[in-house]
This record gives sequence, C-alpha cells and structure tokens, in this order.
Amino acid sequence: MNYISTRDKGVKVTAAQAIAQGISVEGGLFVPDTFPSFTKDDFHTIAGLDYKARAKYILKHFLNDFSQEEVEYCVNGAYTGSFDNEQPAPISLLGKNANILELWHGPTCAFKDLALQLLPYLLTTSAKKVNNGKKTVILVATSGDTGKAALEGFKDVPDTEILVFYPSEGVSPMQKLQMDSQKGGNVHVCAIKGNFDDAQTGVKKIFTDSQVKEKLAENNMLFSSANSINWGRLAPQIVYYVSAYCDLLGRDGDYLENGFNVVVPTGNFGNILAAYYAKKMGVPINKLICASNANNVLTDFINTGKYDRNRDFYTTISPSMDILISSNLERMLFELCGNNDKEVAALQAELSEKGTFEVSDRVKTALRELFWGGCCDDEATLETIGKYFGEYGYLCDTHTAVALNIYGQYIEATGDDRHTVIASTASPYKFAGSVLSAVSDKKAEGEFDTVRLLSSETKTEIPAPIKALENAAVRFNTVCEKQEMLGAVYSALGIK
Repeated sequence: MNYISTRDKGVKVTAAQAIAQGISVEGGLFVPDTFPSFTKDDFHTIAGLDYKARAKYILKHFLNDFSQEEVEYCVNGAYTGSFDNEQPAPISLLGKNANILELWHGPTCAFKDLALQLLPYLLTTSAKKVNNGKKTVILVATSGDTGKAALEGFKDVPDTEILVFYPSEGVSPMQKLQMDSQKGGNVHVCAIKGNFDDAQTGVKKIFTDSQVKEKLAENNMLFSSANSINWGRLAPQIVYYVSAYCDLLGRDGDYLENGFNVVVPTGNFGNILAAYYAKKMGVPINKLICASNANNVLTDFINTGKYDRNRDFYTTISPSMDILISSNLERMLFELCGNNDKEVAALQAELSEKGTFEVSDRVKTALRELFWGGCCDDEATLETIGKYFGEYGYLCDTHTAVALNIYGQYIEATGDDRHTVIASTASPYKFAGSVLSAVSDKKAEGEFDTVRLLSSETKTEIPAPIKALENAAVRFNTVCEKQEMLGAVYSALGIK
C-alpha cells in the first residue's frame, strides 16, 4: 500500500510521508491506493481481541513503512491508561436495535480522542523517518472538539509546536475553557473573528503557501496537520467501526448475514468517511446515515448531488457540526468518481471559485446507494435529548441527539429498523446548559453550577476531565481577525 493524492494520482508516498506532510503539495488529500479486504475469519479473530490488539491488527495494514514494533509502540502509548476502564469505544444498547457507540470516554470527553491520542505517536514516528530533524508545526482549525483533543495529545511532545484556531463565538463555554486553559510548553491557542469555515480556510491557505513553507524551512520547521485532512487522523477512526462490528458479533453472529446501518453526526465528513472505509474493507454496513444540524449542506448534497456552501450559516447548540465546507468529502468524491483525480480537482476548483459544484448522474446514483441524509434543528435536538432520557434514562449530548433524531427519521421514511450503530461523539457535560434545558426546568448561573445541577437532576456522574477544569487557569485569550492568522502563527513560533 502507498498513498496517492485525490487531485494528482501521480503523487505517491509512504504512510510516514503522508502523515508527516498532512496534505499533498497541490492541495489534495492523501488516500491509500489499495485497501485491505477482511474475511469472516479475520473478523472472528479481531472479535476475540481487546481494543489495543484490534487497533494493531487493523492499523498494520495501513502503515506500510512502520515495523511491527513501531505499530505496537504507537498503539500501546495511545490507548494505555487514557480511557475509562481501558475501553475506548464501548456500546450501550437502547431498546432492541439502537447500539450507541460511545466515543467520548477519553481525556477530553470527545470522539476525537480516539484518533488524537494516537496521532502524536504516528506523527513523531513518521517524522523520524522523513523530516530530517526538523521541528513539526501542527496547525489545527477546530469547531470545538478537535482543538482540545489535539492540544492534549501533542502537549510537550518533543520537536513539535501546535497552534489551534477556533471561532470565538462558535464553541460551547466548556469547549472554550478546555482549549484556553491547556497546559504544555509547546501549545498555542487563538480565537478568530469568524466561523469554523473561516478558520479551516485560513489554515489550508497557510499550509499551501510556498513562501510560508520557505520561511519555516529557514527556521528548521515544517507544517503538518492534526485535522482529519491528515490520514493519521482517519485511520484510527476506521478501527472503532471495525471494533463495533466485532462487538456486535459477540452478541449475535447473524450480523454477518444481515448487516447493520450506521448513523454519524458529522460536519466535516471525516467520521462517516471512516465508516465507509470500514465498509469497503468488508464490514457489512448496509446504509451510511449522515446526520446534520441546521447547517445541512451535506443533507442537501446527498439528496440532490449538488454541493452549495452559499447559504446562511447557523450557530447551533451542536457547534462541532457548524460547518459548510466539509473537507473530507473530497476523499469520498475520489471514491465516487472512480479515483478520477482530474474530476475531483475540477470539482474542488469549482467549489473554491464559486462555492458550489454538482456531480454527474453516475456519481449521484452511487451516492444515494451508499448514503441517506437527514437534518434537524435545535428544537428537535432538545426534544430528542428529553425523549431518550425519559424513555431509557440515557443522557446524550447535542450532537448524538442529532444522530438519534435522524435515526428516527430514517426508520420512519424507509421502514428499515435493522440493527444500527449510532456514533455518540461527546459527553453531555461538554454542553451542559443545552442538555440541562432538555431534561429539567431548573437553571443555574455559572457553567460549573450548571454541570453540578445536570448531574443531580439526571443522577449521572460528571466526567473527571470536566471536574478538573473548574479551577483551571486561563492561559490564552488572544482573538484575531481571520486575515491575521498567519501573523498569529509567526508570533507563536517566534518567527519575524
């Protein structure tokens, strides 16, 4: 296996190069040129392993220039002592068929931990192979969860600096505090006046600027990314979908024959793309159900084949999905277009220039065969939180609630109520104010009073990482205009 660019298949690199570099020089995203194909015997073998062993079994197929010892070092470092009960991705069964894949039992209480605890190990191992001693500068744009998870994963990692940009008014109070209080001598945080798309566009622009690259090279530095444009972020996410299937096998062997659906709340498309890759490898996923909030650009794309970011942007109670430019969709387009790099490059150029593109009828048909899309607004999100807490005593966050709402929409529209895995992407305590309003009429003044009230009202436990934030000192309070992001990078790195 090697890695090629979605915009130029002539580019061919190793896993280490793809991870260390983050993005291809012409702006394309790295994807494997082949995928492993797992058999029933493989899945039964994986099912008998713990999560760390499952990750090693799967990831060794994607890390073509890593030794077995290097794979073991990376996985053991990431998943030992970092997650509740040493179980990074447990499943809660609600009712007969709804399997909630809880991906928020790590150090920052969000699904990004499963990838971002591992990425620093993958990146530093890769850098030793290809970067010739240069310091790696990690640039991150976040809509909330990636930022904290990346900061926590890379804090004080030797030979790295990490800079996180987030929208000043586009994250929850808890997400903001998590980032602004981050410890570590190599971490830097800056809010921008704008939305996540502005942050993501700014980071990509800096990434691909040849003059900026030269400036970093003069200072013995180079860029990489902890966003899901980096293959080192996506590969670990494939693991938890394969693992979820193996857990289902442990309960009911018939899943091999009958398959199951997957529902993912997503804005940047990376999390659901990982589920597609698991399906491509042999996991019997029937339908990939894409759940969006009021920023429903992906729902419209799945239903019409037209991607159009020229629309109103909504700040919602599920802020990690407040995205109109879904960067990982490019990898999916590469698949749907039959690995036609020129077609993908043309679509991305049209999106950049006009803010919209429309795929061919052939691609539309393939899209609808794989995906089903739905969306809901904040009111429906809160109603869903209340419904599942009332019926099952299960408390979910504002993103998982979007997925559960669209799960209900899908069953109503199709009658397909087969077993389903629903990705639960964050702890409800990261969005305590919204969640509390969905389950109680009581109110509290401060953020941590709200957290305590939510706990007492629902008889659920406050996660330790959230408790620890109450007395955390704020280290970062810089806010810049979106056009000032490069200056913020240079300032953080001490470059003039």
